Formats: sequence, structure tokens, C-alpha cells
Amino acid sequence: MGTEERADAVTPSAPPTLEVTAPAPPIASPPRGRRLGLELSVIAVVGVIALGAFAAGASVLYRELYSPSAFVLRYLDLLAEGRAADALAVPGVAVDSAALEDAGLSPTASTALLRSDALGDLSDVRVVSEVPGDDATRVTVAYRAGAHDGETTFEVAQDGWLGVVPAWRFERSPLAVMDLVVRGSMRFAVNDFEVDKRQVSIDGVDADPMAAVPLLIFSPGVYSVDVDTPISATPGAAVLADSPFVSIPVDMQATATTEFIDVVQGKVEEFLAACATQQVLQPTGCPFGFSVQNRVVGLPSWSISEQPTVTVLPDGAGWKIPTAEAVARIDVDIRSLFDGSVRTVSEDVPFFVNGTIEVLPDGSVSIKVSGSESE
Repeated sequence: MGTEERADAVTPSAPPTLEVTAPAPPIASPPRGRRLGLELSVIAVVGVIALGAFAAGASVLYRELYSPSAFVLRYLDLLAEGRAADALAVPGVAVDSAALEDAGLSPTASTALLRSDALGDLSDVRVVSEVPGDDATRVTVAYRAGAHDGETTFEVAQDGWLGVVPAWRFERSPLAVMDLVVRGSMRFAVNDFEVDKRQVSIDGVDADPMAAVPLLIFSPGVYSVDVDTPISATPGAAVLADSPFVSIPVDMQATATTEFIDVVQGKVEEFLAACATQQVLQPTGCPFGFSVQNRVVGLPSWSISEQPTVTVLPDGAGWKIPTAEAVARIDVDIRSLFDGSVRTVSEDVPFFVNGTIEVLPDGSVSIKVSGSESE
């Protein structure tokens, strides 16, 4: 039998597959010139933004520190802080007699009130407008001076340069002149700062008590003027200085104090008491007397039975005692020329008293009492 050879069929495995990933094609770069242009554009945009920011910052800086409005606000801030000497040093504030005279103001105006002690309250300062002009910029500000709201316009002109920024000065000084007349007192106070006319007047101790006293003051500002002395007083008056380089007339009349009237009353009573000591029918220099047709026996005796009620009124630079009625009483023995009889007379004698009062340079007063008999 034939032998059959059986062989198992073997299927050969498939050869491994090799996967090869092809590299991505390179991204094409823009040409060098185009890339440079793009970079320059970005730089230009950033530069414009930076320049704009710088310009905006410079504009704010100029407005806040170097503009005409900023110049005016610095001056007002000094006044608000009570720094009178620094405010006076601001360019264009201080003036001389020639400038005052050219403006029609008193060239002899005193600088006594250009000090911190005489400044009033100034607050809520703000710029209302800034209007450039050919020769000057007009800056209008609003504020509160004491209890008063005010508004003032200043003229500001360029005064050279501070490096690359302009410097400024007041084209017209912000000072004003208070022409103050105070009747009834040589002394007065401005914002509680005491002033004597003889110290600020060009005439010194010979100052006319009725003449106006010119006083330089800062504008804007509020000035409270009053008199408070042992002799005279006023309720006070508030003066708002809201216009630069003008005259501000102020006229005040002081009235006699109660203490002064009491002193005058006492002096009049002393005067009349002295008259009453004269044992004659017609006391010398006195406003009362007694006439008889007969002969007096002994010495007459006087007394003041009713004192006058004295008042004191202003009279120009001094004071006067207006006419007041009083009554004296005489006791005298009279002998009749007809029959020789003697009778005692006790009679009230009405009379009038008045007088003048002069305030002397040392502050004392001279009281002259006079009067007349009642008809």
C-alpha cells in the first residue's frame, strides 16, 4: 500500500505594514519687508496712544497748575488760609501810590488791613469761567465770604515763562480801597483788628475825626466794621469787597454807650451840686437863679430837687448833651421894703441844662455843662 504523506498546509503571515507620516509643509513666512511694516504699525499705534495719554495728562497738569484759573485759585487759597503776606507777594497784587492815583483811588491809602489778623472767612472757591482776550484772560470765580455768596472777575496776563510753562500776573490788582468814615470814635475794629484813625491817617495825631480813612483791603473778602469802646459803640456793618481796584465807601455813626451816658449824668449832677453850694441868688456860671424885689435876710440856700435826665447824642466829631429840664429849690428869708416884715421863701426854680462833650487825644473827655433859666 502506498504510503501517503499528509502535510498540513501552512499559510504564511502577511508582512507588517510600515506607516510613515509625511511632515507638514512649512507655513510660508511673510516677506521680511511686510513683517517690518507690521511691526512699525504696531509701534506707531502704541506711540499714538502714549502721545495721547501724555497730551491729556499735560492738559490736566496745565489746567490744574499753570493756567490763568490755577493762578487765581492759588491767590484765593492763600487768602482762605489767612496767609496775607504770601497773597500780597503774588505778582500784580501789591500797588504803589502812583497806580492808586491813576485809578482814581487815594494814593495815601493805609496798608494796615493787609495782614492776616484782618482777613475774613473765605470758602467754597470755584472757577466759573475762563475767557481769553487779546491782552488778558478774564477769570471769574464764585465763593462764599463769611455769610455772603459772591462772584468776582479777575484780569490775568502772561508774565514771561517758567521753563516751558507760562507765568502769570494780575493785570489789575485785586486790592480795593475802603474809604471809611466813623463818626463818634477815633477807634474802630475791622474783623476784630483794632485800628486808631491817628495811626493810619497821613495826618497822624492831627487826623480829622470826620474825614474818611482810606484803607487797602484784599478782594474778595468780607470785612466787619464796628466800634466797641467805653464811650461809643455800633452794631457793626459787614462790607463785601467783590470788585478789584475800586473804592468802597463806608459811613458809620457810633452812639454813646450806657456807661458813657452814666458818666455824663454823674458829671452833670456834680456840676449842679457845686452850683447849689453858692449862697447867692444868682450862682455864678450856673443855669439857675432867683430874683427878688425886696431885701434878703441872711444867705440863701440852694438844693437840686429834680436832677435832669441826661442823654448824649453825636455832634460832628464830638458829642452833645441835648437840653433837659431840671428843678432847683431855694430857701431864703426876705424882708419887705414896704413894712419891714420878714418871710421865708421856699420855692422850686425850674431850669434847663445842656452841654458839649469833646473827646481829647488821650481818649479822655471834656464835658462842658451850660443851661438857662426856665421862663
